[in-house]
Amino acid sequence: MSQDSVLVEKNGILTVTEGQPSYMTAMLPSDYPQNHASNLLCLPNGDLLCVWFAGTQEGVADISVLCTRLRSNSNQWESPVRLSDDPTRSEQNPVLFLDPQGILWLMWTAQLSGNQDTAIVRYRQSRDYGETWGKIATLIDEPGTFIRQPVVVLPGGRWLLPVFYCTVNPGEKWVGNYDTSGVRISDDQGKTWYNVEVPDSLGCVHMCITPLQDGRLIALYRSRWADHIYQSFSEDEGITWSAPVPTSLPNNNSSIQVTTLHNGDLALVFNAMSAAGATERRSSLYDEIEDDSGVKEPEITAGRSAFWGAPRAPMSLAISRNNGESWEEIIHLDEGDGYCMTNNSQQKLNREFSYPTITQGTDGALHIAYTYFRQAIKYVRYPAESLC
Repeated sequence: MSQDSVLVEKNGILTVTEGQPSYMTAMLPSDYPQNHASNLLCLPNGDLLCVWFAGTQEGVADISVLCTRLRSNSNQWESPVRLSDDPTRSEQNPVLFLDPQGILWLMWTAQLSGNQDTAIVRYRQSRDYGETWGKIATLIDEPGTFIRQPVVVLPGGRWLLPVFYCTVNPGEKWVGNYDTSGVRISDDQGKTWYNVEVPDSLGCVHMCITPLQDGRLIALYRSRWADHIYQSFSEDEGITWSAPVPTSLPNNNSSIQVTTLHNGDLALVFNAMSAAGATERRSSLYDEIEDDSGVKEPEITAGRSAFWGAPRAPMSLAISRNNGESWEEIIHLDEGDGYCMTNNSQQKLNREFSYPTITQGTDGALHIAYTYFRQAIKYVRYPAESLC
C-alpha cells in the first residue's frame, strides 16, 4: 500500500476479497473530507447500522454525526443521514444502543472547539430501527464527560454506560493528562443514572465493558500514556471495579473495542503499537485547531503526560479464549506506517487506521469498521470460520 497522499473512493459498495468470498470490505459513503470514530450495530431485522462523525476536522464546529445503513441482503451501504447539527460545537464519538424494549438510542459528545473538558453527552431515540428519529436531548450535562463505547445491558436488566472525564488544571488547556474513567448506571431503563468511579484510573479511558463466561465483567482501556491496553474487572454487576492494570498488549493512545462472541471468547480490535514505536510526538490532539480563549497547553514533560502521535497501525484483530488472560493474534486487517502527526484530512497526509468497532452477527460473522486515513470509514465482514 502506498504511503503517499491518496484519494479514497467512498461509494459503500461491498467488495469480495480475491480467494475469500466470505471476506468483504467497503468504504462507507460520505461527502466530507474527514470521517472518524465509527460504531456498528446489528439490528434484529438483519440490517446493519454504522454511525461516525464527519466534517472538515475534529474539533471544528462543522463536525456532526452521520448514520448509514446496510440493509439485509444488500451489497451497498446507503447514503448517510446527518443526525446532529449544532453550529457551535464539535459533535463526536457516536454510539448506538438497542434497549430491551426495542428503542434505538444514539448517544454522542458535543464540545467547544478542541476543549474536551467542555463536552456534554446528547442523545436521540428511534422506535423504527433508525428510519426516523426523535428530538435531540441532553443525557449528561456535566462538562468534561466523554463517551466512546456503547451501553451494556446485564441479564438482570441493569444498564452500564462507560464514561471518562476530561479535566484540566486552572489556566491550562485540555491535553488528556488528568483523564479518569467511570460508569453511569441505570436500574430503571435509562430514566435515571448514577455514577461509579473506577479507582486509580488516571490515564485509562475509552473503557469498554463486556461479560465473561464466569459471570464477571471485564473492561479494557485505552492508555493516555501510549504504553499498554489496561484491564479491570467487576464481580458485582458494575458497582465496583478493580483498579486498571496493564496487559501484555500495546496501546498507542488510540481507541480499542472488545466484544464477547457467541461462544464466550473475546474478540478485540486494536492497534498493535505503542509510544515505543514512535519517532515523533505531537503536543496535543488539537494542536492545529485555532483557539482564541487565551488558555495555553501545558508543556510536555518527561514525566507522566499524555502521548500523542504514536503511529496508528496496524489495525489488528485478536482473540482471547480464557477470559482475557492471554490473546491470540488472528490477522492484521490493514498495515502501514500509521502516520498521524496531522488531523487535517483536506491535505490527505494522515495514514492512520484507528478507532475500530466490532460486533458479531447472528450468522457468526464479525462486522468491523474503523477509520481509514482520516478520510473514510472502512467496513470489514470477517468470516466466523476464520476464527477457528
